[in-house]
Amino acid sequence: MTVTVKTLKPEEVRLTVAPSDLKVTSFEELLETLETEKPIMAQERAIRALDFGLNFEDLDFHMYVAGTPELGTSYITRALVESQARERPTPSDWCYVYNFKDPDVPKALELPPGKGREFQKDMADLIETLRQKIPEAFESEAYITKKEQIIREFNVTRAKIFEELEQKVKAEGFILNVEPFGMMIIPAKPDGTPMTPEDVKELPEEVKENLKRKSEFLQKELNATARRIQQLEKDLRQKLKELDREVALNVVGSFIQELREKYATTKGVVSFLNEVQEDIIKHLDDFRQKPAPQPPMPFPMPPAQPSFTHYEVNVFVDNSECQGAPVIFEPNPTYTNLFGTIERKAQFGALITDFTMLKAGSLHKANGGFLIVRALDLLKYPFSWENLKRAIKTRKIYLEDLAEQIGLFTTKTLKPEPIPFRAKVVLQGDPFIYHLLYIYDENFREVFKVKAHLDRWVDRTEETTRQFLQAVAAMVKHNQLLPLENDALAKIVEYSCELAGRQDKLSLELPVIQDVLKEAHFWAKREQKEAINAFHIEKAINERKFRANLSEERLQEMIEKDIIKIQVDGELCGSINGLSVYDLGDYSFGRPTRITANISLGKEGVVNIEREADLSGKIHTKGVLILAGFLRERFVHDKPLTLTATLCFEQSYGLVDGDSASSAELFALISALSGVPIYQGIAVTGSVSQKGDIQPVGGINQKIEGFYKVCKAKGLNGKQGVIIPQANVKELMLDKEVVKAIEEGQFHIWAISRVEEGIEILTGKPAGERKPDGTYPEGTIFYLVDQKLRELAKLARDFAKEEKK
Repeated sequence: MTVTVKTLKPEEVRLTVAPSDLKVTSFEELLETLETEKPIMAQERAIRALDFGLNFEDLDFHMYVAGTPELGTSYITRALVESQARERPTPSDWCYVYNFKDPDVPKALELPPGKGREFQKDMADLIETLRQKIPEAFESEAYITKKEQIIREFNVTRAKIFEELEQKVKAEGFILNVEPFGMMIIPAKPDGTPMTPEDVKELPEEVKENLKRKSEFLQKELNATARRIQQLEKDLRQKLKELDREVALNVVGSFIQELREKYATTKGVVSFLNEVQEDIIKHLDDFRQKPAPQPPMPFPMPPAQPSFTHYEVNVFVDNSECQGAPVIFEPNPTYTNLFGTIERKAQFGALITDFTMLKAGSLHKANGGFLIVRALDLLKYPFSWENLKRAIKTRKIYLEDLAEQIGLFTTKTLKPEPIPFRAKVVLQGDPFIYHLLYIYDENFREVFKVKAHLDRWVDRTEETTRQFLQAVAAMVKHNQLLPLENDALAKIVEYSCELAGRQDKLSLELPVIQDVLKEAHFWAKREQKEAINAFHIEKAINERKFRANLSEERLQEMIEKDIIKIQVDGELCGSINGLSVYDLGDYSFGRPTRITANISLGKEGVVNIEREADLSGKIHTKGVLILAGFLRERFVHDKPLTLTATLCFEQSYGLVDGDSASSAELFALISALSGVPIYQGIAVTGSVSQKGDIQPVGGINQKIEGFYKVCKAKGLNGKQGVIIPQANVKELMLDKEVVKAIEEGQFHIWAISRVEEGIEILTGKPAGERKPDGTYPEGTIFYLVDQKLRELAKLARDFAKEEKK
């Protein structure tokens, strides 16, 4: 069977977009209609998923945006989240205040948005006012009069008691002596003067006994009077205290009542104000004293002053300037950045803290809105990841010391009341990370239930092309770039197809497109142009390649100097040029690799030298094993396979993986078996099946351009080219230089779908079609292979007989 294969035409190997194809009269037309177009193009799957996740009120449904940075994951996520957030109500402010019942557990108060700062100011004004008004109240005439009256009544009552006691003592012949340290009675002489101890000794025993009995009786009266005096003093202190409380309540109550009425509808504030009032009454002395003067130099150590910190308000989350719901993007999701921190300050060699040093984290700031975090950044901090899941599942944000949480030290610290968690979390990251978390973290699937998967490309239609140009116009407007001429618009559409790797697709790697536009703007400004044209776009693309292709040039130099041996003319048996791609991350390029095959009598079958040297990946090893399957399917139905064939990538010293060279390996093997040489000016790429089908591969454009550069360096002769799978034709977006060489007949591209087609191109002879009896027509490639295998089988049989004899 003779297979007829045609070379591809120039228009088939590259999509060329004419400015007239875009149906755009001018760039200004795109700018005028910009406001009516969607801000994000062709990501319907992700947009629908995010629309559901953002608007579904259930806090168990958080989102994961799966996409690479080249797709503009951050921009798309933030644009959609911010558009939704603007339509939502502004969430509450949160404040921490002192807990008068349990000082180690500060209270969390929720206030309407914007009221946190107002409440903080109201409390500061209240304390400042009370520090002025309370001393004034205690210095007022009314207070002094009442206090003097109470003291005067006490003095009158006490004097009366002393007078009654003194009369009783005098009636019994004693004198009452009152000293600051106590009272005592002394026997009196007839003239009223006190007796001395000597006078008492001289008295008759009878009189002494009488004095003793009277003294004991009076001592009881004296003790009873002392108790009455103590009770009076206690009552005096209580009355003075009640007077102080009454005066203070008149001052404090009036001012606090205003705040009670102002914040009557705010839960928790009124009870806090009541506690503040009671605490102020308990600590009136702190408010009554005046500030102490500054001590003289040279030691200006400030004197101890009463602290009014307990009455301050720590505005923990302030949404006063927030329009709609907050959208917080956390670029560094450490534990403290996410969950806040309890700060400390050094004082006299010790670290101290209080509720005013509680600082909010991103979760607190995003409460009631949305928190956006990159998954990879978050996973770098295990405590952040685990505690984020805990906050989502418990719906509470705990503010704890990380060191205490992991048990490094157990110093006493604060344990603030947790704040309810009401935010939606949006993780963004690579799809591979999503699948890893879904498989290995059982909590992940329970929390992040909405997957928004970004696509890498979209079908190139009139509608999507229009959307793409609108996106380009938006980039130009946002970055204040020069306008684009129509030929530049056509060129950027072509470049988008190059990025997508297909003629019928547009790439959605918009950040890369934006970078090219910025660089084109630079070259246009350097030439003092007023608009960007196709030349500037192409120059920007070429300059980007030039900055990254040093490794490609060095490898090309080694090929040109014949250090790496690549033959692009002449014929050889068992030798062919395969094609491979070098991916450096920011740049990829293709280069030919010489593949050789040797055969001999044996039983090992097809041997992969790369595998024996541990330089073959699993996919490449599979491709080599498929070759043996092809030989069995075509040639060994009537004889054993007594063959040892070795395949080698010459001058390859790194890992070889992928099956894109399996067709080239098969052609080299068939050449070695048939003894028919292969023309070395034709390179081959494509994987092969056991049935002989040629299957598509990746990096097709880089592979063709890489072989073209080698042929150009060694001299084009009009016979060189590349054989590719038919399924890869739609992916061709070759460099214009290669297209021109094809147009001039200096270089060729053949697209095949069967092994037979490739054999004819490489050898110029028909492959051959198997007859009903299992043989092939004489003179065909497969006939020669079949004969060679039959010959090897006969040699093996004869050799076995000789050994047996």
